[in-house]
Amino acid sequence: MYEMVDLIMQWLVAPVIVVVWHLFSRCNKHETEIAVLKSQLESSKVSYDREMKEMKETIKAIFVKLDSIEQSLRER
Repeated sequence: MYEMVDLIMQWLVAPVIVVVWHLFSRCNKHETEIAVLKSQLESSKVSYDREMKEMKETIKAIFVKLDSIEQSLRER
């Protein structure tokens, strides 16, 4: 009976434990990589939003300048 339990432990339970441990380790690694990718995405999004805001402000300044030039030309 003890030999049967030993064989079951050796050929069934131990490999299952190894596979489960391997899957657990890979899952943790993937969670870390996903967290890093989310952080990079958020950083890129913030940078893009900042650049778009600066471009909008620059375009507004250009149009204000053009409007002032147009107004000064009409006054002549």
